Amino acid sequence: MSDYNLLIDGKMVPGDQTMPVLNPATEEVLAQCPRASKAQLDAAVAAAKAAFPAWAATPMAERRKLVNKMADVIEANSGELAHILTSEQGKPLGDATGEVLGMAAFFRYLSSLELPMKVIEDSGDRKVEAYRRPLGVVGAIIPWNYPLLILSFKLPSALLAGNTLVVKPAPTTPLATLRFAELIKDVLPKGVLNFITDANDLGGEMTKHPDIRKISFTGSSATGQKVMASAAQTLKRITLELGGNDAGIVLDDVDPKKVAPGIFEGAFQNSGQVCLAIKRLYVHESVYDELCNELVAIAKSTVVDDGAKQGTKLGPLQNKMQYEKVKTFLEDARKNGKVVAGGSAMDRPGYFIEPTIVRDIQEGSKLVDEEQFGPVLPLIKYSDKNDAIRRANATTYGLGASVWSSDIKRAHEVATQLESGTVWINKHLDMAPHIPFGGAKQSGIGTEFAEEGLAEFTQLQIINGPPAA
Repeated sequence: MSDYNLLIDGKMVPGDQTMPVLNPATEEVLAQCPRASKAQLDAAVAAAKAAFPAWAATPMAERRKLVNKMADVIEANSGELAHILTSEQGKPLGDATGEVLGMAAFFRYLSSLELPMKVIEDSGDRKVEAYRRPLGVVGAIIPWNYPLLILSFKLPSALLAGNTLVVKPAPTTPLATLRFAELIKDVLPKGVLNFITDANDLGGEMTKHPDIRKISFTGSSATGQKVMASAAQTLKRITLELGGNDAGIVLDDVDPKKVAPGIFEGAFQNSGQVCLAIKRLYVHESVYDELCNELVAIAKSTVVDDGAKQGTKLGPLQNKMQYEKVKTFLEDARKNGKVVAGGSAMDRPGYFIEPTIVRDIQEGSKLVDEEQFGPVLPLIKYSDKNDAIRRANATTYGLGASVWSSDIKRAHEVATQLESGTVWINKHLDMAPHIPFGGAKQSGIGTEFAEEGLAEFTQLQIINGPPAA
């Protein structure tokens, strides 16, 4: 696992430097990865800019065919891509396989969408038509928690709309992305799709680059603020999918045994490294103790190990920085709450944290007020439904939320009052390419997926003239 290269102008090329990529389950060097220079970023942008006119003029049916061909390649190489993904990201192999196949599914659905011309008015005085035109070069910046799946949120729509791309994966998870680049390098005309890597030093260069017309970024809200400020220099279009301190509200009529597995999965999937995961759980006092006990039982029975081992349910955290950050949340949990399951880093190589349940904790603690992005769930007791709604909304974030109840009407009434881009009822993390996705407040700007997400990669053009003779 050492032969990786950048894709620039249709060619696989070495980086001007290299950098190590670690296996988070062992902390050992997995591979030496190319590291692009500023000059290589500029070359990738220049290649994308040069390829844009011909790609934009390519009929959409042909662009759709080529995006679907990439989905074929993904499926044909899903086993290899999944193994690389597990090795660099840490997630269990079954989850990695699901991510790769999910990537292909997103490619297929998003490539099926249309950008039809719409007639706004056709009267005796004028004819007004609305067109969706491509923007130009798009920069896509991808995080480390779902490096392939999140790439599929951006790449198919951007290409289908007629844009060209420069993609930058996270420096700790570049390998599966670079292997994907190598597999599809001959599918598209040269320069249409380019992949570069960095050591967190080229993101700012991308966001201020004068020849990049749009940035599509997924990552933390703090970094999103920097992206927005930098993109303002050239008034780039931006789509920002950012962090969340996502609340779940459990009403007093649930059966704790029934809802506990779904809640646990919604909080601990990918070891809690999901922007939309349940980060805070508000539980009515009448079911609080029983639900705590159910979640504790699940946490204690969950197998945490190297994602390459059969039977592993949760892998390590992806990188040392996040591992150290989550340990500060464990300290806060011990100080401000009662740890009833887990609570420690595991005494072994790798960035492993025990799945942790914390009860008897309140707002004002780090674990409740901030986004932990790890396998630690605080349970907060409430007695009044309206108070729970108020507390759930008392955050700068607004990405995802869920309501759990045996009465769907009651749950729906609560859901409509939550300040969140997505609210689920009796489930969490149910996402699909035909369902628009975006955050409220400081959880993001813009929309991904579906027709709304495709439109974000276009410029609306109105043609206003006399009616045809």
